[in-house]
Amino acid sequence: MAEQNRFLDRLTNRAALRRWARAARRAEATDLKELRAQRQHARRLRHHLDKLIRIAESRLALPRIGSTRFPKPNDTDWAYRPQLWRGPLRNPGLSAVVSNATMGEEVKIFHDCTRSELTLRQLRNTRVADLAPFGLQMDVFGFDGSYLSLAIDLPDSAVKDLRRRHLLRMEAIVELENPLRIFARLNIKHGPNVEQLVMELPLTDKAALVEFDLAYSKLNERRVERLWLDLIFEEPAMNQVILRDLTFSRRPRAEL
Repeated sequence: MAEQNRFLDRLTNRAALRRWARAARRAEATDLKELRAQRQHARRLRHHLDKLIRIAESRLALPRIGSTRFPKPNDTDWAYRPQLWRGPLRNPGLSAVVSNATMGEEVKIFHDCTRSELTLRQLRNTRVADLAPFGLQMDVFGFDGSYLSLAIDLPDSAVKDLRRRHLLRMEAIVELENPLRIFARLNIKHGPNVEQLVMELPLTDKAALVEFDLAYSKLNERRVERLWLDLIFEEPAMNQVILRDLTFSRRPRAEL
């Protein structure tokens, strides 16, 4: 039935298109009374068509929800965009955020403020340059704590076949209201130990990239259990941070 209805709709649309094309060709010779009625009908029709075109162009210009598309280095054997940046959250915003609060299933926030003046909000990316469907906006007003961090859990696929010869890349698109230092700390749990590698994000441009070379770690390849990454914000008071995108990829280092 649905297929039959679609077929009938196509026939109706084609007939309407032919009718309006014929009316346009004959407009120079059409009786004025009939032409006036056609003009009124065409204006009503144009109102709906313009609205449809405007909404369609806006929606089709947005990054598609669920998109995992982003540039990756050659020889990449694993890549990932966390869920917060690719799909809508059930609860897209938090205010007066307490420590250990969650945004979706993969992102947690940690701080030691006695009074939280922090808000988090998932936003829809709308710029032509955006590849991620969603971003994360963090507004910090007063801040009396000593640390503020976002912890991003990576899936089990990040652990599979992980070796010390791997380079793990994190790329972020960051917008800052005021200058701010941000550090990325990669945490690798292997057995009873947690290996940590720390790098500062180079924020000379909105796109920030860091690569963790696991050769400099003491990783026990046979006992890797999980990976997560902390984004640590230094002196974040009275600032707004927008993470337009956050992606991860992994590739083996070239043999020397």
